Amino acid sequence: MKHSATRQTRRGRGPALRIGRSLAFVLPVVLVLSGTLAVTRVDWSGDPADSMLAASEAASSKTAQRAATRAPHEVLRDRLLTELQEEDPGTALTHLQQAVNERPSLADHCATIARALGRAAVKVYGPKRAQSYSRPVCDTAFASGVLAAHG
Repeated sequence: MKHSATRQTRRGRGPALRIGRSLAFVLPVVLVLSGTLAVTRVDWSGDPADSMLAASEAASSKTAQRAATRAPHEVLRDRLLTELQEEDPGTALTHLQQAVNERPSLADHCATIARALGRAAVKVYGPKRAQSYSRPVCDTAFASGVLAAHG
């Protein structure tokens, strides 16, 4: 009789034992995943205004920080290239001249920016029309950019 009682006890524990083993395997996986998701939802920037900062938003804020640390002439060049596409090369050249007048430290980069504007103008307007916007900003750098893009 002792033998059959032991057998029944093992059978009685069978389903509970299987459930316990399943939980022992699944529970750590669930905890790791939920912990990982919680870490990506924490506002690590320290800004109390937005406490639910997603991981993708954190990545975009890092990109913005990198953009903020770029050199002033790179920021100016990118802004003027966008302006050239949205308006016209003449407006971009006028704003380049104004920027150099306001910040003389940009004068060292004026010709490089003007050449980049000339190359971009050829892509947007074609060589003939791009050349029509040429003016003596940074000597003839815009015209040489147009020539370099056309030739």
